[in-house]
Amino acid sequence: MQEKNDFFISGLVQDDKENNDFIQLLSQEEEDEMNRESIPDTLPILPLRNTVLFPGVVIPITVGRDKSIRLIKDANKGSKIIGVVSQKDSTIEDPNFHDLNSIGTVAQILKMFRMPDGNTTVIIQGKKRFVLGECQAIEPYIKAQITALPEGKVKKDEEVTALISSIKDLSFQIVELSPNIPSEAAFALKNIDSPTFLVNFISSNLNVDLKDKQNILEVMDFKERAGKVLEFLTKELQYLQLKNEIQTKVRTDLDKQQRDFFLQQQIRAIQEELGGESPDRELENLRERGAKKKWAKNIHEAFNKELDKLQRMNPMSPDYSVSLNYVQTLIDLPWGESTKDNFDLKRAQKILDKDHFGMEKVKERILEYLAVLKLKGDLKSPILCLYGPPGVGKTSLGKSIAKALGRKYVRVSLGGLHDEAEIRGHRKTYIGAMPGRIIQNIKKGKSDNPVFVLDEIDKVGNDFRGDPSSALLEVLDPEQNSNFYDNYLELEYDLSNVMFIATANSLDTIQPALLDRMEIIEISGYTLEEKVEIAKKYLIPKQRTFHGLKTKDFNLTDKAIVKVIEDYTRESGVRGMEKKFSALARNVAKTIVMKETANKVLNEEDVIRILGSERMEKEIYQDNDVAGVVTGLAWTPVGGEILFVESSITKGSGKLTLTGKLGDVMKESAITALTFLKSHCAYLEIDPEVFDSYDIHIHVPAGAVPKDGPSAGVTMLTSLASLFTQRKVKPFLAMTGEITLRGKVLPVGGIKEKILAAKRAGIKEIILCEQNRKDIEDINPDYVSDLQFHFVKNMLQVLDYSLLDEKVAKPMKLIVNKKEKEATVVKMQ
Repeated sequence: MQEKNDFFISGLVQDDKENNDFIQLLSQEEEDEMNRESIPDTLPILPLRNTVLFPGVVIPITVGRDKSIRLIKDANKGSKIIGVVSQKDSTIEDPNFHDLNSIGTVAQILKMFRMPDGNTTVIIQGKKRFVLGECQAIEPYIKAQITALPEGKVKKDEEVTALISSIKDLSFQIVELSPNIPSEAAFALKNIDSPTFLVNFISSNLNVDLKDKQNILEVMDFKERAGKVLEFLTKELQYLQLKNEIQTKVRTDLDKQQRDFFLQQQIRAIQEELGGESPDRELENLRERGAKKKWAKNIHEAFNKELDKLQRMNPMSPDYSVSLNYVQTLIDLPWGESTKDNFDLKRAQKILDKDHFGMEKVKERILEYLAVLKLKGDLKSPILCLYGPPGVGKTSLGKSIAKALGRKYVRVSLGGLHDEAEIRGHRKTYIGAMPGRIIQNIKKGKSDNPVFVLDEIDKVGNDFRGDPSSALLEVLDPEQNSNFYDNYLELEYDLSNVMFIATANSLDTIQPALLDRMEIIEISGYTLEEKVEIAKKYLIPKQRTFHGLKTKDFNLTDKAIVKVIEDYTRESGVRGMEKKFSALARNVAKTIVMKETANKVLNEEDVIRILGSERMEKEIYQDNDVAGVVTGLAWTPVGGEILFVESSITKGSGKLTLTGKLGDVMKESAITALTFLKSHCAYLEIDPEVFDSYDIHIHVPAGAVPKDGPSAGVTMLTSLASLFTQRKVKPFLAMTGEITLRGKVLPVGGIKEKILAAKRAGIKEIILCEQNRKDIEDINPDYVSDLQFHFVKNMLQVLDYSLLDEKVAKPMKLIVNKKEKEATVVKMQ
């Protein structure tokens, strides 16, 4: 309801005796009597600028215009009856007859008095509606003919009763919600029993535009007029409810802030009393630490900007902890704080040799880097990738390199990493955000030039969250990593001084662009002799220390060590072997504590007694007198193995069957071998017609193990040639190599692992591609002194070396039954 008329509403209920003689609430009887009063046909017309007068309603108006003052004075001396009409445009200072609305209200002057400021105020009460007729005069004020509009009798049916009830309910709610309307106004509304006067009274006090009030006045039908009033009341109530909700929410938030501020002051007082740091003191300490840092200008600006932001924040807000973590990260990062490299190459060589056996290439590369760094004084750190089977010491080598260089050592495992944010970090806008793994570990190492091991880089995954290996491209590129951008820091960090060492078991799963950025150093598996030396120099002394044993308490004979290696482990590295030595050491420790008698130097029998029966079946060459069986060499992620290729034929139509869970590449090698054999059957004295009369079956044992790769090509061809010629293969011979349709033998990988497997199996001769000769030259000659190598360029050389002249049976031929004029198999000669 309209607050500007609250003077009138409050006047209805106040006890001022001066006003009690003219402020009245109309009863139904008084309203009926007022409607029966006669009204003159011509009345002086008083234009109203800012309000509309409704029948029965008493309002005060301030008269300021000369014409209006004269009209009021003349009327007050006479009948006191005037016509009141609102202006169409309230901005017109001196309205004429045409500037007035057509419908107005007959009014009676109740009282007139002069205010202290000199203005004239008059109290008037509406009587009836009227329609303006012809204008009778303009001077000294407007006079016009009027036609009174009768107020019809309101029938109190259900609809009228519901309307009146709704209007009263809404009015009561508005009075209750509006702080500027006194609560006594509800009492006045409750005492109005006339529906017409109630609607007029509320219409006069509605908080709506002048135009809307005039529209209500002009509606003659009571129900329609009451409906419009109800509509405006509903809008007003909704507005007040929304206003109160907003005020309540603001008040609640303000109360909570005041409460938090009060509690925070108490916390600060308690912290200071207990000797702890208040948030302000903590920020001041951070600023002092930041001032001592040798930062670039942009880092100083970012740090101080974040600190200024923290000082304006409430320490209890969630954003405070986010910003505080950020500035603490900036402080803790080693910007330009490096450790000094130790350039004593002999010392570095000694440390590397002490910690790891072999690995000459890696050690040589580290010493080269140190030498160049010593000469030049400034050199970007290399990015190495140590590639080899599990357990050969790739990860532990990183720690030895750090020790040799005198640098800090940090390591991060990339196995199973799927989220790019793990490398680049999260945006610090998120609660719980943190830098990526790279920056976190640099911070942990407290140096900007550590030896940083990226373990299992070949096992990085990718999914909908991003591709971490793509994020690593920037980290591992010497041309880019000087400006590495972490999403959390939102600043560039220099990684060019970090020596990154990645480790991998396989290069196949590493992204090509990432592989191109690293210097690949292959670390192959250990020979039996190397493993024995590693056991003596490193593993057994390590287990003594770990189990609290003395040198005299725990030792093994060379044969016992070999027994552990050959019968209880099958690996390229030494991880499994170390576990077996740990089991032996535990048993010795138990016997010492229980004061049992035991050998001080364990022999083969002791190994069997403690570890149990042999766990591994030896890969021993199987000599036989059957044609079609050849020994091949294979590479696996855990080292080399020997495998046997078996061929057999049955009567049929030339169908080729391959079994043993072979991959596509291996199947294609078999098809290539058969095609080459068919094209060179004359060289091997094989009847070409037998290929169409027999079905061929090639099988590779260990059928549950998947097998693939091109290196079994020469083995399959030799097996087929041996089968069809019935010539045995030379004993203790193994081979590996890829073949082509032209009969060329191509080089393959994993040569060292394959040779170690051949040696373990008792092989004495090995056939390799001529181009693999360089791989043999890289192996210590002492380890291969008892092996004989045959280097070939084509398949005919392989067959000449491998097939003996001695035949198990006669070569396969067909005898054609000329009488029937068709080729059929009669017998095998």
